[in-house]
Order: sequence, then structure tokens, then C-alpha cells
Amino acid sequence: MTAGLNRLPGFDDARILVVDDNIANTSLLDQVLTRAGLGSVAVCNDSREITTLLLDCRPDMILLDLHMPHVDGFELLKVINRHAAGEFLPVLVVTADTGREAVHRALQLGAHDFLTKPFDVTEVTLRVRNLLRTRWTYLELRRERSRLQDHLDVLDVNSVGTEDSWDVRRARIEKVMTLGGPRMLFQPVVDLRDGRTIGYEALARFDDEPIRGPNHWFAEAEEVGLGRELEVQAAQTALSHLPRLASDQLLGINLSPATILADWRAGLGSDVPWERVVVELTEHVVIEDYQAIQRALESFRELGAMLSVDDTGAGFASLRHILDLAPDYVKLDISLCRGIDRDPARRALASALVAFTLETNSVLVAEGVEEPEERATLKELGVNFAQGYLLGRPAPLPEVHRSKKV
Repeated sequence: MTAGLNRLPGFDDARILVVDDNIANTSLLDQVLTRAGLGSVAVCNDSREITTLLLDCRPDMILLDLHMPHVDGFELLKVINRHAAGEFLPVLVVTADTGREAVHRALQLGAHDFLTKPFDVTEVTLRVRNLLRTRWTYLELRRERSRLQDHLDVLDVNSVGTEDSWDVRRARIEKVMTLGGPRMLFQPVVDLRDGRTIGYEALARFDDEPIRGPNHWFAEAEEVGLGRELEVQAAQTALSHLPRLASDQLLGINLSPATILADWRAGLGSDVPWERVVVELTEHVVIEDYQAIQRALESFRELGAMLSVDDTGAGFASLRHILDLAPDYVKLDISLCRGIDRDPARRALASALVAFTLETNSVLVAEGVEEPEERATLKELGVNFAQGYLLGRPAPLPEVHRSKKV
């Protein structure tokens, strides 16, 4: 009797790809794994098809022969590693070659376990189960890390001003501004269809004490009456990096409604290529006078600048922002992108927003994409642009500018 796989969480819908030029071997493994409870087993008898199958099947695990015509298993391990892009994608090598050199080479190229032909049915099932359990734990840890970071961000903002006096906090913000303000990192926005980087979002980072997130710094600046000034300084620093981008790339800068209403562009000069600037307005900020914001945005748009509404779907104000401000870009909040490959409700909402943006001639951009499955699902739904750790982490511009495709 074989050990069942479907008793462990997430295993009944795990996707397995079996790669072997011997049809008898792939057929047998297909039968063994299907009987053990796996619902999706794909087989590949022509190793030249691996790239297409990796994208189509999006496997959670791969069973791989080493010695095959056309492309051998060692070369396929390199292809699989590039596809995994740093993610834990387990590979169980199933081979008759147990020579030390072959084993060492396969391990160096990223293999995780070995099974000797002819194989024992129960051993196959147990080794697959163990590797899938490890992958499931890895994915859960990644998701838990993201949830913890979200929680820490909330605590960070809520803790503003709870200990230091007004004078101390204002002096802290004034010191940051005197030293040039926050440094800027840049996160790529990627075209999911071809991997091309179409632009970057500028993100502020603070190195001064106390060590805390940028939301905390901006919230504290607002409390002591320097919120607009700090925000303007960050935006001006971001725009100063624009000449370093390729001529067809955009730059997104984050501005609050209060800053948009102010005449903050006076110190920028007349040489800013506004047609490559995207003003990003967060959904979380309450707008009291939409007509005033519309009038202020008109002056940006007359210069060629575009508008993006951030964090769509994260709160009550997102649809009002979209309807009243007619943005050029609509950013799908990270909370809706996370786990979208496993959640029908999230997929339905994303599909509705795809249709909405098509009707309104705006562009939908997914935020916070961290998993290959999320990227693939978004692309299938018609979301063509995205940003997130999977596609590129925030980095100094000279580093991110060297890489154009993801």
C-alpha cells in the first residue's frame, strides 16, 4: 500500500512534472502519483519542450531523468533554476546512473534528492511527499513573512509620536531635511508579456535613528507641520534621477493630496520631462475636495504628466478616486494580489478591474507580486504590468537600470 499524499495540506492540488524520454517510465510514475492522491501530473518525453511546460504547468515539483537525447538532465537543471528565480522548486532525480560524478554534478546544479531506477513505488511516493511538504512549508513561511511585515508596518505608523515630545520630533525631521532628506530606491514596473522594465516607482528610505519604516517618518513629519516639505524634498530627489533612466522609461513619484494642491514645482526648473512622470496618489488618503484636486492635476496633465491611483481595493476610497480622477494607471493592491492563484474571489475582482480599465482607457498594474504562481495567474487574467519582489526589489538606480528584463 502506498503512502497517500492528499493527507497533507495543499497536496491534493500540487502540480508534478515528470521528465523522461522513456514513455514507460513516465506512464508508470503518472499512475503511481495519481493513485497516491495527486490531482495534476504532467509528463514530458521530449526534453526540448521543458521551457514551455514549465510556464504552462507551473509545477510544484519535478521528477527528472538525467540521460536523455536532445537536452540532458544536467542542462535541464540549469533551465529549471532560471525558471525558479530563487524560489524553492524541488527536483527529484530519477536515474539509473548513481555514479559519484553524476550525483555530485546534479547536486551542484540544484537537484534536491535522488531515486534509483528501477524504483520502488512506496519510496517514490514517500520522497515526493517529503519534498512537497518542504515546499509547502517554504511557501507558508514566505506568506507568513509578508503578513508579519504588513503587521509591523501598521504598528510602525500607529506608534508615531507616542514617546517623544513635539519639539524632539520636529527637530528630528528638520535634521533629516537639512541632511538632504530621504535617500531614494527604485522598484521596477515590468511588462509581464516580455519581461521589459517600463519604468520605476521611487520609494523613500530613511537611515537616521530611530530605525523605522518610511510611513512612520512621513506621518511624524505631518504631525509636526513638515509633512508637505518632507514629501516635496523626496519627490524632488526622485525626479533628479530621471535622466539616468532609459528615454522610454517612466518614473512614479508618490504625492499626497495636500502636496498636489501646493505649488511645489517652483524649484524644479523647466527641464523636467513631465511626459515620463507618473504622479502616484495613495488610495488610503482621504480627499475632501475632489474638484480642487482635479484642477491641480490638470496643471500636471497639461505638462504631460500622468496619474496613478495606488492601493486599489485596500479601502473604501479606491473606486471614488478612480471614478472622479480618471487616472492613467490603476494599481491593484498587494492584499488582492497575494494568493490570487488560490483565491477565486481575488481572481474575480482582478478580472472585473481588467475589464473596467479597458473600458476607461487606463492601465492596471499589480502590486506586491512575490510568487511565480501569482505572476502567471495575473498574466492569464489580462493584467499585463506588475511590480513586486519577484520582479525586482527596491534598489539604487544604477543597479536596477542595468537590468531591463525580468
